[in-house]
Amino acid sequence: MKYRLLAALCYCIHLSSFATVILQYHHVSASTPASTSISPEQFSKHMQYLEDHNFKVIALSQVIDNIKQQKALPDKSVAITFDDAYIDILTQAKPILDKHDFPYSIFVNPSIIERNSASYLSWQQLKAMADEGVIIANHGMTHESLARIPEGVTAQAWFQQNSASLLQAEKIIVEKTGQSWRYFAYPYGEYSPAIQQWVQSNNFVAFSQQSGAVGLNTDLSSIPRFPASQPYDQLSSLRDKLNSLPFNITMDSDNQATIFQQGESTAVTFNVEVDDFNPGQLHCYISGLGRQKIQWQGDEMFSIEYSAPLPTGRVRCNCTAPSLSEPGRYYWFSKPWFILKENRQWYPL
Repeated sequence: MKYRLLAALCYCIHLSSFATVILQYHHVSASTPASTSISPEQFSKHMQYLEDHNFKVIALSQVIDNIKQQKALPDKSVAITFDDAYIDILTQAKPILDKHDFPYSIFVNPSIIERNSASYLSWQQLKAMADEGVIIANHGMTHESLARIPEGVTAQAWFQQNSASLLQAEKIIVEKTGQSWRYFAYPYGEYSPAIQQWVQSNNFVAFSQQSGAVGLNTDLSSIPRFPASQPYDQLSSLRDKLNSLPFNITMDSDNQATIFQQGESTAVTFNVEVDDFNPGQLHCYISGLGRQKIQWQGDEMFSIEYSAPLPTGRVRCNCTAPSLSEPGRYYWFSKPWFILKENRQWYPL
């Protein structure tokens, strides 16, 4: 890659003021499933780390408003989110967050809240939290994956059905809490380019579950969030995520696809719009396959031919590279895939 030092320097000074990280949590408990949990003790360490290292914890609405307005985000800023509205957000997480005066958001499924399960927050509890400034946002009426179109149902019919469901969920949220942000978190993080277009057509901003920092060029139909529960809850891992920079990478329509049968996709190509790194220090890892060989095609494009077929399930390709202008910080980008079984059947949730 040819280095245009002055342009790169200007770009990085410009870019560094736009780095925000969104953390994703579910349970804050030592007795719930490990894959969606962080212990209260470890969660407290996360929040203390943010305070001790002068990270700016900001409301999710500030992140989105600034991107929409193309207004600089505070560098090293963080937004905290929870999915599924579990009761331990109130009993375990809230006292810790209140201690630090940190804003946060909760994505809820209205139909699950209305079951009145002791495992979930009630509308009364959510309303009280909303009145204190907590953002209550949409996780779908149910926790059903939008990507899994039932057999015998057309995509058009599926999207029409889910448009009605999504809007009904938003209506209930505003009735119960007084808030309507039109923020939507994909259940299970599963989505496709068609779903992204559907989200935009319904005037929603959507959040995914692949990792990566957020910048002014972030796609508002698939905003990355760093999972911060087990097994990604160690402070050493959190530190690297919090100091990450948005990797401005784009893909053409073929490479944007996310749903494949196993063995159907064999390679991916990325377009890079950042000069502030040494191409020899760019590393990409695919879950289940490990580090991949990178093939540069000119100065601003690279491809990966997978070392083996992508495994069935939710798969990620994480690409990182250390910044030249900001030592200790890494550009970070993640590409998700949802790989079906050989008979095109979905993997279990």
